[in-house]
Amino acid sequence: MKKIIFMGTPDFAVPVLEQLITEGYQINLVVTQPDRPRGRKKVLTPPPVKVAAEKYKIPVFQPEKIKDDYEEIKKQNPDLIVTAAFGQLLPKGLLDIPTFGCINVHASLLPKLRGGAPIHYAILEGHEKTGISIMYMAEKLDAGDIISQNEVVIEDNDDVEQLHDKLSEVGADLLLTTIPSILSGDAKRTPQDDTQATFAPNITRDQEKIDWSQPQQVVYNRIRGLHPWPVAFTTWRDKVMKVYQATKTNKVTNESAGTVIDTSEEGIIVATGDQKSIELTEVQPAGKKKMMTADFLRGVGSNMSVGEKLGE
Repeated sequence: MKKIIFMGTPDFAVPVLEQLITEGYQINLVVTQPDRPRGRKKVLTPPPVKVAAEKYKIPVFQPEKIKDDYEEIKKQNPDLIVTAAFGQLLPKGLLDIPTFGCINVHASLLPKLRGGAPIHYAILEGHEKTGISIMYMAEKLDAGDIISQNEVVIEDNDDVEQLHDKLSEVGADLLLTTIPSILSGDAKRTPQDDTQATFAPNITRDQEKIDWSQPQQVVYNRIRGLHPWPVAFTTWRDKVMKVYQATKTNKVTNESAGTVIDTSEEGIIVATGDQKSIELTEVQPAGKKKMMTADFLRGVGSNMSVGEKLGE
C-alpha cells in the first residue's frame, strides 16, 4: 500500500483528510502548524487537522518552519504528499522526496486567486463561480501544473463560511476521483498560464473597513466576503462597529453614502454610493458582544438617529 503524508491546518482540510482515511488510504503522518493561542484568554489550541488526526490515532508533526525542519517527513519515505491549506510554502528539498510528487487541494480555479485567501476574494471581487484545483506543487506559490478542477457556483447569499464548506466537500470528493491516476502515474498535467494569474493574499485591516461610497453590491460583497472571519467594520460616533451580516434592500435614496436613512426593528438601513442601500442585521458595537441589530437599537444604539453618518 502506498504511503501518504497529509499536510493541512484549518477546518477546510479536515474533510479532505477524513475522506482519504475513509477510503482506506494509508496516512503515515499528518503535518500541521503548531498549536496557537486562541481567544481572549489566549488558550493554547491545536489546529483542526491535528484534532482529526489524533481521533484516528495518526502521528502528528508540527514544525514551526517547514523549510528548516522536514527530517521527520524524510524518514517516512512517502510515496505521495497531499496538502490542503497547510499554510507554508514547501521547499524544493521536500517537494523532491515523494515518488509520486506533492499535490495540493486549492480552493480556486487556478490560475485565478493564487494565495492564502481565495475563498474571501472570490466573494469580495464578486465572482459568479469558483472551484477546486488539484495540482502538482512547485516552489512558486500555487503555480504548479493542474491535474483536475471542479467548478462551484457562488450564490448571492453565500458568505465565506458557506462557500468554505461547499469547497471543502468538493475538494475532498475531487481528490478521491483524482488520486488513483496520480498513484498509477497516468495523471495529466496542464501547465498554468501565468499571464492569467490573479492573487488572493491574506486579508489586511484596511480591507475590513466598509467603504460606503462603493455601490450596493460591492458593499454587500465586502460584508459577506468577510463573514464570519475576519469581519467587516465601520465606525459609529468615532468608535468601531463590526458588521457581521447585512442584506440588500430595495430602498433608494438621495442621501450621501454612509447616511442612516431608516431604523426599524429588523435593522439599520444605510445609503451606499449608487443611491441604493444596505440593511445591517447583525452588528457588534465597541466593547460589546455581537448582537442582532434589533437588540442594538433597543440598547446601546437606542439613540441612533436617521441622518447620522457611519464610517466617518
